[in-house]
Amino acid sequence: MFHLTTPTSRSLRADAARNRQQLLDVATRVLAEAEGEPSMRAIAREAGVGIGTLYRHFPTREALVAAVYQDQVARLTTGAEELLAAEEPSVALRHWMDRFGEWVAAKSGMLATLLTMIDAGDLAHTRTRDELLAAVSTILEAGAAAGDLREDVTAEEVSAGLIGIFTVAHQPGNTVSADRLLDIFLDGLRPQDRS
Repeated sequence: MFHLTTPTSRSLRADAARNRQQLLDVATRVLAEAEGEPSMRAIAREAGVGIGTLYRHFPTREALVAAVYQDQVARLTTGAEELLAAEEPSVALRHWMDRFGEWVAAKSGMLATLLTMIDAGDLAHTRTRDELLAAVSTILEAGAAAGDLREDVTAEEVSAGLIGIFTVAHQPGNTVSADRLLDIFLDGLRPQDRS
């Protein structure tokens, strides 16, 4: 026996998917803005839902952290192609850098949980790194082909530079702007006129 999908059940699933994505978006913002790791209750309150609703979608803190982490990685990996389709490679890379910064900021509000999950083997950290490097390579290759970005820069070098910038820019009391540092970094990634 089989069951036909009714429009009502499809719309309920669509509503559930929208609600889940809304919770992910709010959780990402709360995690990025938090000094430490915010409570599940604080995230539910910020999302305007009861704690039961949050736990229905994400039964544990680890489930929420994994979902936020994977959502951000997906935005970065698919974002490279989307940005390249809309902008010249150097502009796409600069916008991708901003997205990377948002991901780094979100990680700071869930760092202890992430590290525990990585240590336990519950999060494929190496695969994530490979996916992010592939996204950067895609933009660098397009930029080199267009003459918009240097040919001699690797994804690993860009990644290391970004990590350094966001580490320095987010230090307490630092007056250096991440945006300014990213602009300077991007200038160094453009081909130099040797004439």
